[in-house]
Amino acid sequence: MASPDQQPDTPRRRPGGRTSRIRTQVIDAVRAELAERGYDELTIDGVAARAGVHRATVYRRWRDVGGLLADVFAAAGDDDWQPPDTGSLEGDLTALNQESQDSMTAQPPLVMALFAASFRSEEAARGVRRLWEDRYTRCEAIVRRAVERGELPEGTDARRLLVAATAPVYHHLVLLRTPPDPALPADAARTAVLAARAGAFVTR
Repeated sequence: MASPDQQPDTPRRRPGGRTSRIRTQVIDAVRAELAERGYDELTIDGVAARAGVHRATVYRRWRDVGGLLADVFAAAGDDDWQPPDTGSLEGDLTALNQESQDSMTAQPPLVMALFAASFRSEEAARGVRRLWEDRYTRCEAIVRRAVERGELPEGTDARRLLVAATAPVYHHLVLLRTPPDPALPADAARTAVLAARAGAFVTR
């Protein structure tokens, strides 16, 4: 994690003690404010008040709303999350899609608010790109396991398969804004698995 007194998009290191506590309070406050009020009403003063810290502390360590948002994404990537391991490729991808759908339809709508903010702030956009890169890298284990089990041909491109399997969920919820479909996570996973087994994602 970036030290709060550095720019959030510099290489990160873990703060400790009081610095860590303040950072946690502020990040939690940003999430709450964003979920309740949206990007347009997200302010340094509002975050400071909700976090119970002096506004000067927030200005000094995060500079502006963009810096706050970038650090929210940085904090999201600093965890021990691992992709599902159900014992089968289709099961793993279905569970992954279900987790994504649940997070995007949860209330308050924090994830959707963060996505929206990333289109309004360049610092937030950089933060979300780093987070996606981290998540896709971790999820490559799903494909490696499937190849080792003999479910997929050698040379299957993990990133291409993962994008194909998860894209329908994001397309329906983010672009089409359709109500969540309980069958979609499994349907999208099954379609991607059928294509992958046929060699559609083998690197040539």
